[in-house]
Amino acid sequence: MQLFLYKSPRLLRVFYSEFVWNNPTNERVIYLTFDDGPIPDITEWVLGQLAEYQAKATFFCIGDNVQKHPQILAQVLKQGHSIGNHTFNHLNGWKTDDHTYLRNVEACQAVLPVETNLFRPPYGRIKLSQAKPLLPQHRVVMWDVLTGDFERHLSPQRCLEKTIEHTIAGSIVVLHDSLKAWQNMSYVLPRTLQHFTELGFRFEALPQKMT
Repeated sequence: MQLFLYKSPRLLRVFYSEFVWNNPTNERVIYLTFDDGPIPDITEWVLGQLAEYQAKATFFCIGDNVQKHPQILAQVLKQGHSIGNHTFNHLNGWKTDDHTYLRNVEACQAVLPVETNLFRPPYGRIKLSQAKPLLPQHRVVMWDVLTGDFERHLSPQRCLEKTIEHTIAGSIVVLHDSLKAWQNMSYVLPRTLQHFTELGFRFEALPQKMT
């Protein structure tokens, strides 16, 4: 069992102020993000759900999956979503030496079909010594709300409840288009889209290149 916080603590956001935690706005906009794809069937199902609500999202892709499933990533882009770098092999920065980590980020960047400066460290774990050389060319995108869809001990209902409770205008929300998260994500996504759409929110992709 992995402990995590649904809402990113303010102190953490202040300490790592160079990272992107949310996208403040006075408008009713939410930024859904999906980590770990593209994955056959699952990513395609996500695209179908987003299309039903004319919602846009951001997909942080693993380079190895991009190489295996380029046609799915092409579909992501065709439908107007943005993509970002999630390393080539889903590396945990805390457990990886800097040289290996940075080379892995570069390897992912090399297989992405469009230019992007969006990067999200897997598990949200990155050393400052790794972030520092990345920041001149990348925006390190973290999150405001972590749904916990990857936690199999959590019920889908609990994931949905906490997602709705903590999401506000400008929130960057993390979901996963992965096999591990499927049970919870497939419950949370359509209900989140419906709930906030009925409240007058819209869902947008993060800009492919954030300044």
